[in-house]
Order: sequence, then structure tokens, then C-alpha cells
Amino acid sequence: MTTAPERPPGPMAPDTLLDPRTLLTDRQFASVVTTILDNNPGMTENMAERITTEGLRFTVTAALTPGHAMAPSRIVDEGWHSLILHTELYAELCGVFGRFVHHSPGYSPDHYDGDVLEATQAAIRAAGFEVDAELWRAPDDESLVAVAANCQHAPAGDGPVKPMPTPQPPCHNK
Repeated sequence: MTTAPERPPGPMAPDTLLDPRTLLTDRQFASVVTTILDNNPGMTENMAERITTEGLRFTVTAALTPGHAMAPSRIVDEGWHSLILHTELYAELCGVFGRFVHHSPGYSPDHYDGDVLEATQAAIRAAGFEVDAELWRAPDDESLVAVAANCQHAPAGDGPVKPMPTPQPPCHNK
């Protein structure tokens, strides 16, 4: 893992964007991209790189803002899953930026909450990143790309998944 860039606390100025590609070595980044490609036959390498990059943005932002209600789109979730599968890399990435970001999977079509996805994108921007808005689609919108990830992290009525400092049961359990 490369050394994380110095980042002052609080929102970043709009002209001070962080490059998520600098958070991993080229070899680490390629390994995460390969995991996405292996799980999604027929996906282009460019799309897998975009998904990896957005997964990095989501993970770093979640680690920086543990109390903020956040959820990835299904496309971005594919990048998050692939990062998590690289356990040492993922733990180190989370640690550099604050806290380990736990994943509590669950799926139901009614778990979609577009407002949470919008708030998550705003948090990513406030953390100093660009957002690849095209990857933040509703879970049933596969017009850009279909992904293997089958989680939906914003259950209706239960509130969105929040990155937590300690493991807790999945939010979809009552």
C-alpha cells in the first residue's frame, strides 16, 4: 500500500480533489480489478477500473465519517466487495483513514433508498473526491452494467447501513 496523502480534517475545497488511484500500489489496484473481472464475465477492464476506483472512494469516505448514514449503489458495492476480499489491503486502507468499515449484507428490492445514495455521493465529494455519478444507479437499472453484487444496503423503515466501529447484526434483521 502506498502512503496516504495528507488530508486536513473536514470537507475539502472543491479544487482539492484526491486521486483514489494513489491509495493503492499499481499491483494492488490491478488485483482488485482482476477480482471484479473474475466475478463479472464479459465486463470490460475499463468498467472494472471505474468500479474499483469508486469502491475506494466509498470505503475511504465511510472510514472518515463513521457516524454518517451511507450506502453504496449495487455497482459501487461490487468494488467494495472486491476490496474486502483483499483483507490485509482493506484493513490497512480503513485504518489509515479512521475505522474499519464493516459490511452487513442483505438484499430485498424494497431496500433501495435513493436519498441515501445521494447523501453518500455528497459525503464522497465532501471528503475530497470526484464522484463517478454514472455508477450510482438504482439496483434494478442494469443499462450501464450488470454486476454480481446482490446486496442492497438501505432497508426501508430500518434506516441505512452506517459504517460502524464494532460489528453489529445486519440491519435487515428485526
